[in-house]
Amino acid sequence: MRRMFWTGCRWFFPRFPWVTRVMRRIFWIRFMIIGCGWALASCADLTYYRQAAAGQWALLQARRPVTEWLADPATSPELRQRLTIARELRAFASVELALPDNGSYQTYADLQRPWVVKNLFAAPELALEPRRWCFWIIGCLSYRGYFDVDAAEQLADELRATGDDVYVADIPAYSTLGWFDDPLLNTFIQWPTARLAELLFHELAHQRLYIADDSAFNEAFATAVGQLGVERWLAQHAIGRERQDYAADLRRREQFLQLAAETRERLAVVYAGSGDAAGKRADKQQILAELRDRYQELKQNWGGYAGYDHWFAQDLNNAKLAGVSTYHRLAPAFMALFAQEGQDFSAFYRAAEQIGQLPPMARETRLQALSLSTRRDEAQVLGEWRHQLLQRAIVFIHR
Repeated sequence: MRRMFWTGCRWFFPRFPWVTRVMRRIFWIRFMIIGCGWALASCADLTYYRQAAAGQWALLQARRPVTEWLADPATSPELRQRLTIARELRAFASVELALPDNGSYQTYADLQRPWVVKNLFAAPELALEPRRWCFWIIGCLSYRGYFDVDAAEQLADELRATGDDVYVADIPAYSTLGWFDDPLLNTFIQWPTARLAELLFHELAHQRLYIADDSAFNEAFATAVGQLGVERWLAQHAIGRERQDYAADLRRREQFLQLAAETRERLAVVYAGSGDAAGKRADKQQILAELRDRYQELKQNWGGYAGYDHWFAQDLNNAKLAGVSTYHRLAPAFMALFAQEGQDFSAFYRAAEQIGQLPPMARETRLQALSLSTRRDEAQVLGEWRHQLLQRAIVFIHR
């Protein structure tokens, strides 16, 4: 799922031993809201940092420990069940997946809305490379996150006015990269257990490894950890129906991603061609129309499953396709790396860290090589466990 970034004043924070962790965080947010003006005097977007800090502060204020929610008689049975499952997943993440053991996802907040932040993606009208925004501490990202809806829409309108393709996405969760103890949220707590597990493992993976200025690396790594973690969870805990549902979900997701990737490749050829802008625009619209038609064909094979309808409903453009690519393009490389490391999560993280320390070009080359090895032996590296899920589901159906 998609990250909000906490930037601005960390380098200016005094790490005195007598300041507790909680007090340091409270001080940091207040300092960022009130006192960062002098530090960001050369930055024209102080308003952006202000809304980010204010949004994070409101989120922290809304959370309560899961233990309190479970002890509260007013908590609904449905929410109580989901929180209990989330607590089991959280423990599994640290014990079985070697993910950080901290206060993240030990609290819960109901935000009274279906998203936590809005992420804005933008790309030129006739190019697939996404726009990038750079921030203190975490470096540059291919999206810009907002708690403030009006501010997100204002920037979207400004970019559209310059001719850019723009996509504003509803994001159900994000990672503060260990700065704060991220809470469980109403935006995802009701998801099916396997999807909930994938999201939690994905977000915790960002705390385990994050490379500044490389969104594709970070998102692909976390995507791989999320799916590999679910594999292990299902092997130990799932009933047949859960395996069946998750296997079907993965199959649909892979087909959707393949369709999006093929569309990107066709558009890339058009944009790199020698034709004029008007001709490229016409070809672009034709390719996107064919993408919609091919999706309708996929839906028929899915028995009418409509989970991607919202994605196709509006803003089908370069920016939206760039967002898909950011999260998934390099994921097969990390799947292959996990297999090379004997399916040992700790060894896998160390190997990923070594790749992350390479210079950007060498890093990309190494990941591309891993992706190629995955394609050569896809059944073994990527497909084997998913095939097992399907086989278990078939056995379950025929019982």
